[in-house]
Amino acid sequence: MHARIAGTGSYAPKTVVRNVDLEKLVETSDAWIAERTGIRERRKADPDEATSDMCVKAARQALEMAGWTAADLDLIIVGTISPDYPFPSCAVLVQSKLGAKNAFAFDLSAACAGSLFGLSMADKFIRAGTVKKALIVGAELLTRITNWSDRNTCVLFGDGAGAMLVEPTDGPAGLISAHLFTDGDAAKILYQPGGGSAEPCSQKVLDEKLATIHMEGKEVYKFAVRSLVQAMETALAANGMRAGDLHHIIAHQANLRIIEAVCKRLDVPMRKVWLNLEKYGNTSSASLPTTLDEANRAGILKPGELIGMMAIGAGMAWGSAIVRW
Repeated sequence: MHARIAGTGSYAPKTVVRNVDLEKLVETSDAWIAERTGIRERRKADPDEATSDMCVKAARQALEMAGWTAADLDLIIVGTISPDYPFPSCAVLVQSKLGAKNAFAFDLSAACAGSLFGLSMADKFIRAGTVKKALIVGAELLTRITNWSDRNTCVLFGDGAGAMLVEPTDGPAGLISAHLFTDGDAAKILYQPGGGSAEPCSQKVLDEKLATIHMEGKEVYKFAVRSLVQAMETALAANGMRAGDLHHIIAHQANLRIIEAVCKRLDVPMRKVWLNLEKYGNTSSASLPTTLDEANRAGILKPGELIGMMAIGAGMAWGSAIVRW
């Protein structure tokens, strides 16, 4: 018994922030951003839109695809680093807004790898026989924790949500294996230093913009390429597979250069990778399920095909998975 993906969904806010719009805020250009990241635009949530609202919209799409109702859900996991409130969890708000009264719900914080961690966790509940139908949502409202005067980070991030529904199966389709990793020694190459117990809210936090994303871009790039290659090689070796056996790559959309470098080292052609960061930028935990949903709705995922998944985020936390569609 293992988890099979029964439905997918995604949501992107309607407001588009183009690279040329950022030229008015920082010293940058459309060409500079596109060349270094592959990003052309990103989405920004409306002022009255919260992370849980985006979760619900993505979840309803997935429920419709699967033919489920919210009452069918036993479990809701939300991967996010930008919840509505410090507490309670974003997941309990999603449970309420969906009307999923039979589900227990909690958040998971693994930054950009949150959805992959959530998928692995839901699979464990299913294998244990304690959950029959689960919803995993990755959602981020990163534009509210972005420093819009820092050109190294403000060009990267956007808002959005992606959802996956999983259920038990004894058949060949589903999650074959997932492999998760963490290195806390690298925590400060990508983090939000202010607003927590180490640096509580204060005038200093506001003045120094410590409650925004701080990143050492070159270190993140090197760490990401090395770690994602290692993670995918681990997944392939665990299942007696080679990279050439994979029909598709569904990857966290952080930076086109990272994806290209990883695929080159794995000897995977870029034609196997579904890309959307040109439209959405880096949406952190929303990225992987949004990418899966787009590929799914485009009809390119065929029954029996093998999908390699990979994601890395702050922590540093990263992982890989192999799914048979």
